[in-house]
Amino acid sequence: MAEFSWDVRSPLDRALIAGPYGAQGDAGVALTEIRNFDLVQVMARRGKAGEMVKAAQARFGMAAPETPKAVDTADATLIWSGPDQFLVLSQGGKHSIEALGPVFAGSASLSDQSHARALISVSGDKARAMLAKLSSIDLHPDVFGVGAAAATSIDHTSVTLWRGKDLADGQAVFNLLVFATFAESLWHTILDSAAEYGVTIGHSEELA
Repeated sequence: MAEFSWDVRSPLDRALIAGPYGAQGDAGVALTEIRNFDLVQVMARRGKAGEMVKAAQARFGMAAPETPKAVDTADATLIWSGPDQFLVLSQGGKHSIEALGPVFAGSASLSDQSHARALISVSGDKARAMLAKLSSIDLHPDVFGVGAAAATSIDHTSVTLWRGKDLADGQAVFNLLVFATFAESLWHTILDSAAEYGVTIGHSEELA
């Protein structure tokens, strides 16, 4: 029997070319892909939402978000993804689906999304203006503050969007989780929308 060797590659492996793109001068948008993360969707079973909440509190030391927001724990980010469900974003295997299985046994169903999604980080002083071309979400800082989240669409592509911690210079950071099969198409759409502002494309990074 023939032996096969599978290479694990990012869905943006071909599309991401580090360096400047679009208008010359100071770039208004910075794009980076985040790789090598664990992502588990936790969905309460019928009538078990309360038990799921208690299990999450015990595991992470804080309640999982029950409204559209993202919260940081000591070693993970919990992201609202719909009624009675949330995503656990982490690295290093501590909160992998195998690790979380016993935690939520009986209260929630788990789905490993680690290789099913791509994670894109968007920042820069023109990040909001660029995203406004593609989304109907109001990203004004008075409305969409740090930790705000939404299950929405970007140019007709379903995404989970949340605002991360600001950079040291005060620039907002927006994170986009997109299904892997749509990642390359969305990446090119973002580049086209950001080109007029100038773009800095960073090398892929590990989850901070």
